[in-house]
Amino acid sequence: MKHSKDTIPEDVYVGFVRSLFLDPGILLIGACCHGIMGLMVYLRSNEPVYLVLTVLMLFAGLYRYVAMRQVQAESITEINTAVARERYYIIAGTVQGAVIGLFSFCAVYLYSDEFAELAAVSVAMGGAITIAGRNYGSRKMVAILSLTTIGPIALALMLKADIYNFVLGLFIIPFMIIIMKLAELVRDVLFTAISEQKKATKLAQRFDRALNTMTHGLVMLGPDSRVIVANAEAAELIGVAKTDRLIGRSLKALLLRGAAGGLISRRDCSFIEAQLTLALREGCGRKLLVTLTNGRCLEFSAREGSDELSVITFEDVTSRVQAEEKIRTMARYDSLTGLPNRAYFHEIVAECMVTGDRERLCALAIFDLDDFKSINDTLGHPVGDGLIYAIAEKLAFFADDDVKISRFGGDEFVIYFDRIEDENHLSMLLDGIFEGLQEEVDVAGHALRAQFSAGAVFLPVSYDDAEGMIVKADLALYEAKETGKNSWRLFEATMDAAFRQKQILKADLRNAVQAGALRVVFQPIIDIKNMSVVTCEALCRWDHPELGAVSPGVFIPLAEEMGIISDISIQVLRAACEECAKWPEPIGVSVNLSARDFRSAGIVDHVRDALADSGLPPHRLEVEVTETAILDDKLSTRTYLEQIRGLGVHIALDDFGTGYSSLSYLHTLPLDKVKIDRSFLQDITSDDRSLELLCGIVSLSRKLGLTITIEGVETFEQLKLLSSRVKPDLLQGFLFGAALSASGIEAMSKTTVPFGEDISRLRLFAGR
Repeated sequence: MKHSKDTIPEDVYVGFVRSLFLDPGILLIGACCHGIMGLMVYLRSNEPVYLVLTVLMLFAGLYRYVAMRQVQAESITEINTAVARERYYIIAGTVQGAVIGLFSFCAVYLYSDEFAELAAVSVAMGGAITIAGRNYGSRKMVAILSLTTIGPIALALMLKADIYNFVLGLFIIPFMIIIMKLAELVRDVLFTAISEQKKATKLAQRFDRALNTMTHGLVMLGPDSRVIVANAEAAELIGVAKTDRLIGRSLKALLLRGAAGGLISRRDCSFIEAQLTLALREGCGRKLLVTLTNGRCLEFSAREGSDELSVITFEDVTSRVQAEEKIRTMARYDSLTGLPNRAYFHEIVAECMVTGDRERLCALAIFDLDDFKSINDTLGHPVGDGLIYAIAEKLAFFADDDVKISRFGGDEFVIYFDRIEDENHLSMLLDGIFEGLQEEVDVAGHALRAQFSAGAVFLPVSYDDAEGMIVKADLALYEAKETGKNSWRLFEATMDAAFRQKQILKADLRNAVQAGALRVVFQPIIDIKNMSVVTCEALCRWDHPELGAVSPGVFIPLAEEMGIISDISIQVLRAACEECAKWPEPIGVSVNLSARDFRSAGIVDHVRDALADSGLPPHRLEVEVTETAILDDKLSTRTYLEQIRGLGVHIALDDFGTGYSSLSYLHTLPLDKVKIDRSFLQDITSDDRSLELLCGIVSLSRKLGLTITIEGVETFEQLKLLSSRVKPDLLQGFLFGAALSASGIEAMSKTTVPFGEDISRLRLFAGR
């Protein structure tokens, strides 16, 4: 805010008014000079008026002096006080100026005397010199003093009425203006100086604020390599109370101060000084990370500036270093177990294999927890994670300089042995690890005993291919799981060949599925009452161009492993519907759907589309589902089965009796038929208990309103017992012939006696 009577800022105006009351002693000297001069004029002229004027001048000067002494310049700090004090000052100055002006007017005009005139002019001009210098702080005071002290002389000269005095009087008027302009100039100069000083002060304050609020420590070195600027952060990081204590010190002295405070060692001092000096010399802005004895990390940066000035900054980067270390740890170690992860394990093994004796033997083993999925499914993933952690702790017990352990993910652990004497030595080590892992562990109140399968390989270190060793150990692991689990196998060359053959077979199978090269055959399902064909089960066959017919027991598991089993299911479904639509009623067709098929609601759309495209009535199609599909997700599977059944399609439970809780499905799922697994027929001709069990299952299923099919009928003895004692609805098996092509089923359905003489013999044998 600016003063209403001026054009300068308030603080500057206050400062100007304060200057009016500085050094009042000058006014006392002026008063004495005026008194002496007036007394001399009185003594010279003997005019009483001069004596009176002398007293008045002396009194006015003393009054002004006393008035100024009563005001302390330091007390003028705000605008209202300054306005009042300026008014007070003007009153006193006006009184003194008026008295001096009256003295000059009398001396020049009323009582003309050469000495008096000279004295008056001397007093006025002498006072005029001080008007601008003494009173610049008040524009009004300058104008009033100019008019009261010099104006009367100009007026007196012009009143003398002669041309010379009149002109002389006129010339005094510009002099008065000059005095006022000089005062104005002084004010402007001072105002500019004050403004620039304020700017400089403000800039310095901003610089100081910016410097001392930096998160970095900063020191600036002068041409003599000593500190000329330092901030508060630098003082704190170095361990001194104030920045002033850093000024004038050399770089070495600063580092030694840090060493004295126990922050760094003296040896580190020399290294840091050398590196920073080199960076300053090169001007490359080099950065240097230093770890202090208290665990803090400082990052130094040095850069040479202009005018031979250099800047060194240092920042506390402890949090950043810790975060980077945490990121490195997360990138290298498993978050659950703290063991090296797969990527870091590769680095560790690679480093081990390139050092030491290149002729030594090394080994690598992969351990896989058996049936870990069932633990997660039954006890929950937190318990599963707890078991993995407990296993990792046990394995860590075996780790040393020559044994490196990693968790590759899931339930798979890998162990690298850097020095193996022979196969017996490796067997002893693996057996010891297996024995240590067999101990029972307590996880969240659950007593668990882990069971592992493992595969191992040992080779010379010069093999120098960790990934290759992992592949070979993985092949041995696969073999261990195939041969019964809870054991370990050593890699053999034949495993590699089998693996390669399997990969080739996978590729060929994928191509065959994409090309639609698989074919569908149909196994008849016989009505036990009249031994006629009522429906057929669609079966997939693959004729390999080089290997010939590949067993479904081989390529179906491969398709499940590859994730293409659903593609096969859809192809078989569509082909079965198209062929069945050509057969006469009431012959229907049954299609197996895998567990993977029921992981998506799209299976319902596939069934609907297959029926629509083929024109097959829905009641002639039967979908077979295994207990495996139900176990994967009982709720969603049941939902999809109900939707499929809503289309008019029949639902059959395949391979009944081979699961974990088969009986519970008979009343919880939307089933029309139960297909009893062939395993129930194996002992019925020799074991009465097996026969009674089969009879009980059939009886229970029939009471629930389900149609019963028995699979795997292969002998006449089995047929006779089934016909006389068990009495299922339908039969299926090689006894009734091998699977036929679609045209074979169509031709068979057109004959009066489906199987000719063979069927006749079956009827007679069954007592029909």
